[in-house]
Amino acid sequence: MRWVTYRSADGTERPGLLQDGRVHGLDGTLLGLIESGLAAAAERATARPVEVVDLADVRLAAPIPRPPSVRDFLSFEEHLRNARRALGRDDVPPVWFEQPVFYFSNPAAILGPDDEVPISPGCEAFDYEVEVAAVVGRAGSDLTPAEAEQHIAGYTIFCDWSARDVQARESTVGLGPAKGKDGATSIGPVLVTPDELEPHRSGKGYRLAMRGSVNGRDIGGGSWADIHWSFGQMLAYASRGTELRPGDVIGSGTVGTGCLLELSGLHGSQRYPWLRPGDVVTVEVEQLGSLTGRIVGGPAVVPLS
Repeated sequence: MRWVTYRSADGTERPGLLQDGRVHGLDGTLLGLIESGLAAAAERATARPVEVVDLADVRLAAPIPRPPSVRDFLSFEEHLRNARRALGRDDVPPVWFEQPVFYFSNPAAILGPDDEVPISPGCEAFDYEVEVAAVVGRAGSDLTPAEAEQHIAGYTIFCDWSARDVQARESTVGLGPAKGKDGATSIGPVLVTPDELEPHRSGKGYRLAMRGSVNGRDIGGGSWADIHWSFGQMLAYASRGTELRPGDVIGSGTVGTGCLLELSGLHGSQRYPWLRPGDVVTVEVEQLGSLTGRIVGGPAVVPLS
């Protein structure tokens, strides 16, 4: 199944089942449908939809516009090595091979798949990141990886917009990232249930291409199959000693060469400059579609004293 959240002609935000280029809309929210069961919701959407509209005629929001929480992991080894090399470090911390690691992102900063993306205040090194995300479908605590796989409602594209200079400065304290990752995260365009991806399974991920482009120029990416930590492992770790809840969003971290930090470090900042207002970034993942963000100027820094 493929689900979307969209704004209908009267401005109402609805969940909808996507079939053959048409959206079968229902009342409520996609999070509510996940909690009550997507299979039953699909039957209602097919037999008794509130409306049926062409996908081309609606504006999509993030599938889960207001998630309870957002965790973003770092699960692709190539990205980690490239990023650390760009920062002048050639080592990989041994703990990364022992357990997955993540930070908490901002649920209030979720954008849809075609929304404008404001540059973070004070940022001169704005970046995109090519990622995928799992959306939690059932609550659970202290899960095993196998159990955690069964708690995934679906997958979607996840683009973590990063203020690299802000991130670098604040991280010297030993906390964060905080404001370096606080401004915007784009999610969408669809939530695809795991069964749709099963034919593409490979290793700990799926044999599906993940790419990023800026102003129409394809500039980097890799394969979901290259992931080091599976989503089952990530969710199991996230659930340790706490509770995952329906609608929680779990990001994979950036695929290798899926951001400007890596590419500028490998090939130079003149060839791969930071994002500026007017740039258009597209993130594409096979079977999940694509999302696009047009970069716009952000608010000025408000002085603290």
